[in-house]
Amino acid sequence: MNSPKKDGDDDVPVKDPVKYGELVILGYNGSLPSGDRGRRKSRFALYRRAKANGVKPSAVHILNTPHDSKAVHSRGQHSISFTLSRNQTVVVEYCHDNTTDMFQIGRSTESPIDFVVTDTSGGGKEGEDPSIAPSTISRFACRVVCERNPPYTARIYAAGFDSSKNIFLGEKATKWKNPDGHMDGLTTNGVLVMHPSGFPEDPKQGLWREISVCGDVYALRETRSGPSRGKLAEGESSALRDGSLVDLCGATLLWRTGEGLMRAPTIRHLEALRQELNASRPQCPVGLNTLAFPSLPRSHSLEERQPWVYLACGHVHGRHDWGQRSEVEELPGEGDGSTTQRECPLCRSVGPYVPLWLGCEPAVYVDASAPTHAFVPCGHVCSEKTAKYWAETPLPHGTHAFRPVCPFCSAALSSPGWTRLIFQGPID
Repeated sequence: MNSPKKDGDDDVPVKDPVKYGELVILGYNGSLPSGDRGRRKSRFALYRRAKANGVKPSAVHILNTPHDSKAVHSRGQHSISFTLSRNQTVVVEYCHDNTTDMFQIGRSTESPIDFVVTDTSGGGKEGEDPSIAPSTISRFACRVVCERNPPYTARIYAAGFDSSKNIFLGEKATKWKNPDGHMDGLTTNGVLVMHPSGFPEDPKQGLWREISVCGDVYALRETRSGPSRGKLAEGESSALRDGSLVDLCGATLLWRTGEGLMRAPTIRHLEALRQELNASRPQCPVGLNTLAFPSLPRSHSLEERQPWVYLACGHVHGRHDWGQRSEVEELPGEGDGSTTQRECPLCRSVGPYVPLWLGCEPAVYVDASAPTHAFVPCGHVCSEKTAKYWAETPLPHGTHAFRPVCPFCSAALSSPGWTRLIFQGPID
């Protein structure tokens, strides 16, 4: 059995500073609503472990009785079981690999899971209890295997080993034998990956693919949990790149390499941009009061001097009651509920009027430029290049749909999904 894992084990290197990268859950803007605790957090750093814990395939057993299966599993080695019928199971044993480190991600809080991930509710509704709706994230969703030596390549595989060191694909699971003879399969809701090119300097979205249990890459199934696998994507790899997205059917993770993080803006840099913006003393054209973005740790609750924006035109104001329309309409892309329409006093544009929030998660920024644009309809603020990249990046939604979302709160975006902010400077 695995020894009990304490929260935080293997998260911080003891003597070894090698950092493979970080996995960041989209939609949390820097931390979970209830705070980051132990293995349940909004981002997970992968460091080279003090001792390698990777595994690699070794012996293959074709078993015809439950007794045979029990004998194999009792050896205490990692294994993947493929149940072909009631009377036949193929078990692939895995042996220790001292050249790799393995990190496991999933909904389970059991000891084999390094990074506990639960469903992300769209639109930043932080008060919602995710336990009310059944989760679509697998308890042992996927594993990332990192090479311990340069270039520290990280590869992703569907499914993770459970507390008995087993991955079990039952009779109904999608599985097959490859031409070279080795067994492979897919998890129920699948692990989808998108590798962009040129991230972050000149990012271009790639195609969404599905990753198999053995790390091969396939075109998507007709629906998320369809019975038939897609076509093998020849020449494509499960190796994660800087900016790769991993979708677990309920949460989407962004991979940033150690090298990519060194070039990315830091929270200190974002704070400096906030102070610079506030130092320009933007004013409300109606109340003529000076506006100010709250400091980043406090950027989840409304403040008196908080900037607000008319999303239809981008004019920034303070909070006021001018220009309310009598009709209440439901806006496309807003999700549920309705939003009161407001008329901008400067240009008479009619549309939603929402508070502005600074994007606090540095990993999702594709550059370190000034915060000049806001996502529509949520009002999260970031650089122009960042806003346009995410507004053009569709993420999996439901069984076979895709839609762009705000990376800071997971709200579904309208089209075009962003607006340029127009600040009014001080009159004096």
